[in-house]
Amino acid sequence: MADEVHYHDYLQLDKILGAQLPESDKHNLPAHDEMLFIIIHQTYELWFKQLHYETDSVIDIMQKPLLNDNSPELQTVVHRLKRVTTILQVLVHQVEIMETMTPMDFLDFRDMLRPASGFQSWQFKELEAKLGLKFENRHGKEYYTSQLREEQVKIIKEAESKKSLLDLVNSWLERIPFFNEERDFWNTYRHQYELSLAREEQNNLALFDEMFMNERSADVVRSLSSSACRAALFITLYRGYPLLQLPFQLLNTLLEIDVQLSSWRYRHMNMVHRMIGSRIGTGGSSGKDYLSAAAAKHYIFKEIAQLNSFLIERKRLPALSIEMEKRLGFATS
Repeated sequence: MADEVHYHDYLQLDKILGAQLPESDKHNLPAHDEMLFIIIHQTYELWFKQLHYETDSVIDIMQKPLLNDNSPELQTVVHRLKRVTTILQVLVHQVEIMETMTPMDFLDFRDMLRPASGFQSWQFKELEAKLGLKFENRHGKEYYTSQLREEQVKIIKEAESKKSLLDLVNSWLERIPFFNEERDFWNTYRHQYELSLAREEQNNLALFDEMFMNERSADVVRSLSSSACRAALFITLYRGYPLLQLPFQLLNTLLEIDVQLSSWRYRHMNMVHRMIGSRIGTGGSSGKDYLSAAAAKHYIFKEIAQLNSFLIERKRLPALSIEMEKRLGFATS
């Protein structure tokens, strides 16, 4: 008979509950709030591990050569990405617990932590790379791994060398056949879009052509191709059709991931400003200024978000043929 599983042993509680070793105790200068500080950051790292676990599973599914757009596999992708957004919401709310510590409470042990810093969280940087944050789009890319250990830098660089979730979403969208090659449809849509623009928005027409009509441009670095953008826009416009509801949920969930990542960065930035003002971080970064610049720049799925600039009213939408409606799940007699 196999040994019975015990809660304490299953969760390795001896290791977990014995993993809090405050620096203030080592210096015989007890600081009550350091225990909270340690547990909060350990919890963050555990959640980061779960985010990696979910993201890796989604990438494994998305990189299959054939992925049915209305299949249990795609449902699994959406389900797990929604779990990612929920975990990210928890990360944002955990800041509220940290904020129960006052700046003076933090000063009781802050100097003992140098040069340790959240900037050294390699798991978070690796997660950003897996989701699709490109090296060239990073704020402070010249030193973003400067405080990491060699083996941690290697892990991040390996993640950057592989196809990210954003890359795989681009490939998935390019495979979707809906009107990607129907120039008549997109010319009609472009005309309706032009009619919907206010006088001050006329420059949007050139942006429309750049994003949806020009497959290649040497002057523009993009994450999504024009054909992928057309598919994404079509999904967004006609998401009421049964076959497009699941793909739309996927796109919308990616946007929510960016929203939650941004919320976490800004809450973190504001907390740092509240705690240390304009002083530098314990790891030597510029503190609030660095976090603010990174928060403004590190949007991963921004091209999907830009689609909303090119929507038109429902009454202006080009009518779909009966054949297309049948393909999308609305049978018409």
